[in-house]
Amino acid sequence: MSARVRAVVDPRFSAELARLRRERGMSLRGLARDVFYGKSYLHDLETGRAQPTGDVARHLDDALRAGGTLAAMVVDTPAVTTRDDDQRLAYVISRPTRLDASAVRLLADVLAHQRRLDDAVAASAMLSWAVPQWRTVQDLAVRARGPHASGLHAVAAEWTQFVGWLHAEARNDAEAVRVLVEAGEQADAADSGPLAAQVENFRGYVERQRGNPRGIVRHFLAAFHTPGSSVLQRIGDAAQAAHGYALLGDRVAADRLLGEASDLTTAAGSVPPPSHAYWLTPTFCRMNLGLAYLALGDETAAADSLRAGLDSLPADQQDAEWTREYRRALVVAAD
Repeated sequence: MSARVRAVVDPRFSAELARLRRERGMSLRGLARDVFYGKSYLHDLETGRAQPTGDVARHLDDALRAGGTLAAMVVDTPAVTTRDDDQRLAYVISRPTRLDASAVRLLADVLAHQRRLDDAVAASAMLSWAVPQWRTVQDLAVRARGPHASGLHAVAAEWTQFVGWLHAEARNDAEAVRVLVEAGEQADAADSGPLAAQVENFRGYVERQRGNPRGIVRHFLAAFHTPGSSVLQRIGDAAQAAHGYALLGDRVAADRLLGEASDLTTAAGSVPPPSHAYWLTPTFCRMNLGLAYLALGDETAAADSLRAGLDSLPADQQDAEWTREYRRALVVAAD
């Protein structure tokens, strides 16, 4: 498995390039002449046989006056590992019984990089290369032996959870549920309360996108009550379960959970989040409180909470795909 990713390409790039070229009334030969690329190379880009770099995407975007559409579909990423690291991983993958702590740490670093990249790249683009790496790690986890196998199993469980999240974010709902069920089983096998709780949280997210209030309540309450869950996870889960109850018209249950979220926020202090839920802070959780307040009809509290949560996001998360739901809610609350 190579962890060196040069570019992440949205799978829609090829079709969009072909559509824009035809819309501009250009032949492949004409576009090749304008951009100084070979006609056969452009044909390979349009058929998906070749993958563009960020520079190529920007050059084509300018030539076709695409207004940034093509450029946004390709994101160059720095390498996470050195060539020596890649060789070490390749050796371990071919000889699973030689798994060591260094290889487990490298795989965890690759996954952490992917999770951060999700804040900047569309899930549909991430899936095209995250899934093959995930399958490689899953296969290695099955075959690994020795004292470091348990550490790899925890990394593999988180990787499964992450792929489930990407499917959820891309609205591949059925596949998201299938993968997240598998992630839950792996989290339990790894004896990780935080991972198990996050699986339920992501399943609650799927139900929210489906517009299913009972599913929202069911999964976020399961996350809230998962033994071993972190305090910051429980704050967010209580707020999101409250949102589901509010959508069902059960104001008493919603208010009770909002009170529990408030109490937990006070108790949390400066407790750090678990590494696999690095984004969680008390201020981040205000976005989910905002959804609950909006469903309860308190637009002022909703707008204040949503705005505070969104404004607190670091720069690399400001334009993340998952923020759109909260930004739409803020528009409604502030209207």
